[in-house]
Amino acid sequence: MTPQNLAHGKIIDELIRRQCSFAIYRIPGEETPHFLMQREGAVRSIDSITALNEKRGFVIAPFRASEACPIVLIEPDIFSLDDVVLCDDAVAGTDSDDVPALHDGHSLHPHTNDYVACFDTFIRALRTKQFEKLVLSRSLTLEKKTDFSPAMAFYQACERYVHSYVYLCYTPQTGVWLGSTPEIILSGGQGEWSTVALAGTQSLQNGELPQLWDDKNREEQGYVSSYIRRQLLSLGIRPVEKGPYPAFAGALSHLKTDFCFSLADNKELGHLLNQLHPTPAVCGLPKEEAYQFILENEGYDRRYYTGFIGWIDPAGRTDLYVNLRCMHIAPDRLTLYAGGGLLASSELEDEWQETEKKLKTMLSMIHA
Repeated sequence: MTPQNLAHGKIIDELIRRQCSFAIYRIPGEETPHFLMQREGAVRSIDSITALNEKRGFVIAPFRASEACPIVLIEPDIFSLDDVVLCDDAVAGTDSDDVPALHDGHSLHPHTNDYVACFDTFIRALRTKQFEKLVLSRSLTLEKKTDFSPAMAFYQACERYVHSYVYLCYTPQTGVWLGSTPEIILSGGQGEWSTVALAGTQSLQNGELPQLWDDKNREEQGYVSSYIRRQLLSLGIRPVEKGPYPAFAGALSHLKTDFCFSLADNKELGHLLNQLHPTPAVCGLPKEEAYQFILENEGYDRRYYTGFIGWIDPAGRTDLYVNLRCMHIAPDRLTLYAGGGLLASSELEDEWQETEKKLKTMLSMIHA
């Protein structure tokens, strides 16, 4: 950890303690994180994805927008940590009651039977052909101590997960979220844009990308690719495709297909995002029916997990990512999230182990 990161980390943790709306994020391939903060005025709550048309700012969008979990837009007036002035108290270290940590020894979800029951409900729906694919997720809640710094976890994640989008943000509406995600939902600027289909999961093999993928993983990836292609074509967009190919995601690999395309007009990015979200990578097929099935049967509120997050600017650069490997940091606990795509051929133990591996991305940030 560099001296600058240590100094900036203390400022970031203090911003959380003071409940200041901010985000810090690192884009894959870049070394220096981007920081932004809204000092003046209230953070904007938005009631629909299409209302993001012509908006500029840092978006935090949930899986399902509601009064409790609105789409939030930070409209910053500060873009550098060096411009942050904390004038009434000395900058705190990491011993504040609002800075969380956790006890060691937690590795499994405490409600395993809940996951088994949900899996049975989901797999029955798949095997009776109500759906082609469903995504089943779970959360893991851990107690906190007082020696965990969200800011230090962010900087450590930047070092560890060089191929992922890493972020830490806070607003009064959302609370504190920290994540590391490999999946673009929309990226680009001017006339050139891209999105991806990301599905199928394997562990790395001696740190290298696996080249052999079974039928289940390829079928799962194919569903997501077909959906992205169909949604873009419905808007008159004809993308150039590359893939599928294996891509890094922390200690895991996913199959990835890139979709590159041009937009004649950048004023309706909200409409494009509304067509894409939620993709089958986090929801299922058919989309609307799978979405309702998850809301009714998954057994908990995903909140901002499997929503999307990042910077949107129709006149400049946009980098928005699906909020996959993430955690919510509350005053007394950490809640980690992970999920996996189910097909009719899916087996309980395989899917459980996949979520375990995905949770390790967040656990590694905590224990680093």
